[in-house]
Amino acid sequence: MSLFDHTVSELHTLLQKKEVSVSELVEESYRRIGEVEEKVQAFLTLNEEQARVKAKELDDQLAKGEETNPLFGLPIGIKDNIVTKGLRTTCASKILYNFDPIYDATVMERLNAAGAITIGKLNMDEFAMGSSTENSGFQLTRNPWDLERVPGGSSGGSAAAVAAGEVPFSLGSDTGGSIRQPAAFCGVVGLKPTYGRVSRFGLVAFASSLDQIGPITRTVEDNAYLLQVISGVDPMDSTSANIPVPNYVEALTGDIKGLKIAVPKEYLGEGVDEGVRQSVLAALNVLEKLGATWEEVSLPHSKYALATYYLLASSEASANLARFDGVRYGYRTDNAKNLIDMYKQTRSEGFGSEVKRRIMLGTFALSSGYYDAYYKKAQKVRTLIKRDFENVFEQYDVIIGPTTPTPAFKIGEKTSDPLTMYMNDILTIPVNLAGVPAISVPCGFVDGLPVGLQIIGKHFDEGTVYRVAHAFEQATEYHKQKPVL
Repeated sequence: MSLFDHTVSELHTLLQKKEVSVSELVEESYRRIGEVEEKVQAFLTLNEEQARVKAKELDDQLAKGEETNPLFGLPIGIKDNIVTKGLRTTCASKILYNFDPIYDATVMERLNAAGAITIGKLNMDEFAMGSSTENSGFQLTRNPWDLERVPGGSSGGSAAAVAAGEVPFSLGSDTGGSIRQPAAFCGVVGLKPTYGRVSRFGLVAFASSLDQIGPITRTVEDNAYLLQVISGVDPMDSTSANIPVPNYVEALTGDIKGLKIAVPKEYLGEGVDEGVRQSVLAALNVLEKLGATWEEVSLPHSKYALATYYLLASSEASANLARFDGVRYGYRTDNAKNLIDMYKQTRSEGFGSEVKRRIMLGTFALSSGYYDAYYKKAQKVRTLIKRDFENVFEQYDVIIGPTTPTPAFKIGEKTSDPLTMYMNDILTIPVNLAGVPAISVPCGFVDGLPVGLQIIGKHFDEGTVYRVAHAFEQATEYHKQKPVL
């Protein structure tokens, strides 16, 4: 049995009782990485020297009997678009291949203050653009459940590392489903918080009005502990909300009697694999037995979500990625004849094809003569999608459906067809456009591959989302299944 088979609270107790040391937990992480990393390839950069030094410092604190946070001494993996002081941050892009930040993201400051130990930086789709982690500029991460399949994306490394037992939990980022979709593919728990719940300061921006950092864990309780630490208002991020952070672990009562669940007919319709559909219906049956009720509803504008998202996200990406020009940091071409040529060559050599595709789409949508026809119209549709959610939440506590329409697909299966790849986020994208919280928890298997159940909540009501997810988890055994590597 691995030490990481224990939950956060169990590991905390073991540390307090001196039955295990922080150094042992860190070594357990690097031992497991040594065993399986060649197969999984979740990590881009390891932080071995600093992690071991910090582990010794924390062991000294424990020896003095100091009071500690539940995350104290626990190893964590960090998606490589979250800035880490002195630890390379590449966004899995050649254009940032040598970028060593001089400051920490706010979430890193909070994790460090809580005593968590960064094990390394995790692979991703370049600049978080993708649904499979096949768009990384450096390596291909594989799904621990089937090494011939993708782990999902863009936080594929974050989900795969947790599923493979390399770290007990990790941080990812979610712009259109990039935490929930890989969590579903890898059979782990992934939460996208309400927009503004977690500071984006130090998260390398893809689409600023959609991006959110969130936790990927083995259990719902572990997820609640991690969100507790990273949440809260931040003066460095004007979009972070000044709303009190409740005690999420206290919300895990197991009691969902009388809870009203909405199931959008659009989420179980055409394109959803029959095995996935049956897994979700079985999950709803479990929740019914626990005292909840569910009814079919409609989110009529969700059919426009995909087009809306790719216009808005690409437009924001076009603006955000303009800063990568080879002048101040990162990759710079050796072939430039003049300044303009340096910009062009640096960006064409440094960015991968998916990033270029989205920059071009976004630049077109924002250009004179097309702004009103595309970008402005997409913003209006976004408002309609948000209203759909608000209307449903007037009568229901949560919305439930599948996280993804299918289980994990094979590596290379969709790379030649970007539109088919984009369709993979069709069930997660509306949540980002509306800014509401949503979690993916394991709810079954199709042909030996995990299926995710998506539970969507009201703005800043992560507590109810966790309560439903935890009640379902405690009534089932899916979260206890582990891949054999």
